[in-house]
Amino acid sequence: MELSNRLSQQHIQAPMTSAHIAQTMTLLYMTSTELLQTIDVELSKNPALELVNERRCPMCGRKLPPEGPCPICSQPKTLESDETIIFVSPRDDFYTYTGSGSSSPNEIREDPYSSENIDLPTYVLRQVAPELEVDERQIAAMILSNLDEDGLLAINVFDICRFNHTVPSKVEVVLKKIQRCDPLGVSARSVKEALLAQVDFLSESTQVPEFVRRAISDEFELLSRHQYGELAKSLNTTIQKIKLVSQYISENLNPYPARANWGTFRQPDDNTPEVYHQPDVLISYLNNDPGNPLVVEIITPSRGTLRVSPLFKKALKEQSGEKKEEWKNDMDKAMLLIKCIQQRNNTMHQLMEKIVEIQKSFIIHGDIYLESLTRAEIAKELDVHESTISRAVANKTVQLPNRKIIPMSQFFDRSLAVRALMRQIIEKEEHAMNDTEIQNQLETHGINVARRTVAKYRAMEGILPAHLRRIEKFATV
Repeated sequence: MELSNRLSQQHIQAPMTSAHIAQTMTLLYMTSTELLQTIDVELSKNPALELVNERRCPMCGRKLPPEGPCPICSQPKTLESDETIIFVSPRDDFYTYTGSGSSSPNEIREDPYSSENIDLPTYVLRQVAPELEVDERQIAAMILSNLDEDGLLAINVFDICRFNHTVPSKVEVVLKKIQRCDPLGVSARSVKEALLAQVDFLSESTQVPEFVRRAISDEFELLSRHQYGELAKSLNTTIQKIKLVSQYISENLNPYPARANWGTFRQPDDNTPEVYHQPDVLISYLNNDPGNPLVVEIITPSRGTLRVSPLFKKALKEQSGEKKEEWKNDMDKAMLLIKCIQQRNNTMHQLMEKIVEIQKSFIIHGDIYLESLTRAEIAKELDVHESTISRAVANKTVQLPNRKIIPMSQFFDRSLAVRALMRQIIEKEEHAMNDTEIQNQLETHGINVARRTVAKYRAMEGILPAHLRRIEKFATV
């Protein structure tokens, strides 16, 4: 693949190569909705860029019928009954036309995916945006696009620096601003950093007990293992004071910011399910028959065909001097945008092809069948840099055959299958098992995790501890 070859090189051969890679990486970050907005902006300011009112296949370039996908790309390549069909389709197939023969093709159907709920990166960005300088906005976007499931930063600061051509101190400034948003400590690089960020913020308005900061910063290992005697000795204080420190931390601090109940004061209905707005990929069965192969439709925001204006090209030949240079620059930008969008489509196509191949059982049968998969493994398979996969996955959503919409990052959630199995174990328990008993049950299924990991997964699933489940069961008898 052209992009992978360029990314693997240690030097940039030409300015156009550098611009191509940079813009492709930027477009990969975007959802189909965000990309549509970017295209609209470019059309409004670049006279060389033109949108032709015709439907062409984003992959092969063939002219398409008034409705429906490409009749070539949407067909299976072989006669294998279980072959997955993957292709790119224009956005208007899903979000503009009703798809009903009795309706006007210009009628806009009600969006079934709209919701007032927002994801964590968007929620945080809205808070921090007024405090950001112009040159900090792209850095903040990259940070928030690379948070893991716990709200911690999942990318190296030096990778952020390289991509944004800036220095670590600049990134650190942006990180500090983000970490002061709700939930406190979000974007920290470790649990320790998240806790310290929360302590710093709380100490500005409330009294933080003595030794809290020192216990976290200097003796975090002893604190996390509840070795209060050794911790008290190290900090030259009493065990009673250390227990007060532990109590304060458990009641006021959250080691995993994304697991906090963030935003409920703005969205008081805690029972509202998480709903995503307009998925970027749709997975279904051919002809809606579960016995047929899977069909994967990657949505591109095209509402027509982008091209460099022929009239602009002709007019350019008649220009001279500075005007010609300015117009040539506009044409180069238009050509670059078109190439980068095509490269984005190719990358998303290859990514989904590999994901569906590995996670097919999960897509069809559910959470418990999710295979352990990392972005690094996919990157190696596709011969691209891991950051390319991270950008392609960030902020994207996928609609499964059961019409459930999930973040694309869920395909890489290595704890999901374990949590699903744990839910099954607890649902079938004859008595309220404690975390150690659940740990032992998981081991019988070949899953070895620590007891504290069981406790973390149980909390993530909203499952009560054993003594509270026992009370709940007696109350229902």
